[in-house]
Amino acid sequence: MLRSSILRAVDFCNRYAWSVIVVGVALAAASSVYTVRHFAIKTDVKDLFPHDLPWTQQAFELMKAFPQPEMLVVVDAPTPELVDQASTQLAEALTHRPDRFRAVHEMQGGPFFQRNGLLYLPESEVARLTQGLVQADPLLQTLAADPSLRGALGTLDLGLMGVQYGQIQLDDLARPMAMVSDTVQDALAGRPASFSWRALSSGKAPEPQELRRFIEVEPVLDYSALEPGRAASDAIMQTVRELRLDHDYQARVRLTGLVPMNDDQFATIRESAPLTAAVSLVSVFVILWLALRYKRIILAVAVNLAAGLAISAAFGLLVVGALNVISVAFFVLFVGLGVDFGLQFSVRYRAERHEYGALRPALRSAARKAGAPLALAAAATAVGFSSFMPTSYRGLSELGQIAGGGMIIAFLTSITLLPALLTVLKPPAEPQPMEFAALAPVDWFVQRYRIPVVGTTLLVVVLASPLLLFMRFDFNPLHLRNPNAPSIATFLDLRRDVQTGRKRDRDHGAEPGFSGGNRPPPVDGPTSCPDHDNR
Repeated sequence: MLRSSILRAVDFCNRYAWSVIVVGVALAAASSVYTVRHFAIKTDVKDLFPHDLPWTQQAFELMKAFPQPEMLVVVDAPTPELVDQASTQLAEALTHRPDRFRAVHEMQGGPFFQRNGLLYLPESEVARLTQGLVQADPLLQTLAADPSLRGALGTLDLGLMGVQYGQIQLDDLARPMAMVSDTVQDALAGRPASFSWRALSSGKAPEPQELRRFIEVEPVLDYSALEPGRAASDAIMQTVRELRLDHDYQARVRLTGLVPMNDDQFATIRESAPLTAAVSLVSVFVILWLALRYKRIILAVAVNLAAGLAISAAFGLLVVGALNVISVAFFVLFVGLGVDFGLQFSVRYRAERHEYGALRPALRSAARKAGAPLALAAAATAVGFSSFMPTSYRGLSELGQIAGGGMIIAFLTSITLLPALLTVLKPPAEPQPMEFAALAPVDWFVQRYRIPVVGTTLLVVVLASPLLLFMRFDFNPLHLRNPNAPSIATFLDLRRDVQTGRKRDRDHGAEPGFSGGNRPPPVDGPTSCPDHDNR
């Protein structure tokens, strides 16, 4: 019954070829218009999980009670004063952009640390600093009264007077004079120059964590875009340029966190998509050329594939409403699998064309011999994809719906539109049988020595099986990301610093959490204050 139904369908398409082509092209065009108008992709990974499961409800309640900033701004500068001023200006400017940021929090600055920052230092360090400030009181008063180059030189003059009257030792001025000399030389040479009064008062060079500040940002995300946080990231970098932080404070501003990392991942996919698509299409056409040889048959298969893809895309959007980050892979799956139906039917048609000579009998014979196997393959593939549907994970479930239906559509177009196209294009007859004479010895060898071939294969499998004990699974999704992406490079840089991230074993997962991405370094306490979380 199945074979006869397919045979009648091919006969009908052969008899009314132009009508079938017009209907098929019109349906594909209408599907393309529908896809363009209704195409949408949801990039919020939280929507991939069902909201009615107990663990997801608890996770949503936890995130609602304790919202986690998903973007971290990293500010570096040559001196503690410069990094403080740069981060403070940037944080203040970002708070005036409610259209892009819901909340902005300067982790190591603000009124709290201005009042209580010294309390986070060890008692001995506080005593040393306060003693130094008391001793430097006359110098600080002079500088505060005239915070210019003249005031700075006056301060140094007071220091020399103190040496003259024996109040301080000449060696005590060695470091301040050296710092001033280095700054002046850099300025005269046109190099970036900086002078840190904080480093001068502390009596030692600033620690690396003193030259870095963090700003936690809760961005406004647009999940209808491929990169939901790109507008917020661009707004931050635009603000950095407008404030001239690199020029005025020699500041370097970087972004990391879940949102920038996901955006960079999608950006990498988007940037590589043209090249990937081109390589895939060229590979498909090379395979079609090797199998079909004739341009007319290749054209028929290509048109059939494009029509099936357009119809399947419209079907998928009609079923699920919007694609997600997993179901969007349907397009690649359809090209890779859907082309097989047209390829197999066309190869069988070529073989039958050599036997029968005429086009119509060749199509009938191809439908009779290849129709049922193709239907069985389509059904098996569709059932395989449909097995994803019962899962509660929406990403796979929707992919199963779209891809399963797409395989049926690819089969239907291959026994309707493809025969009609072959009828109209009228490819030439096949002068030679469809066979590869050079591979005949291989067939003979396999048939003649079938038992040794099977036995050798089983022996190799048995000998290789112990290697499974050494198979290792990499649970770290971070290793799937591009390490050269700006946000990933920033995160890896912070992880290597013991002050900003715990030393994790490289083989352990670094992207825990319900949100499916890396919790930025603030989880491990990137702050110059060890008790920062206690405030």
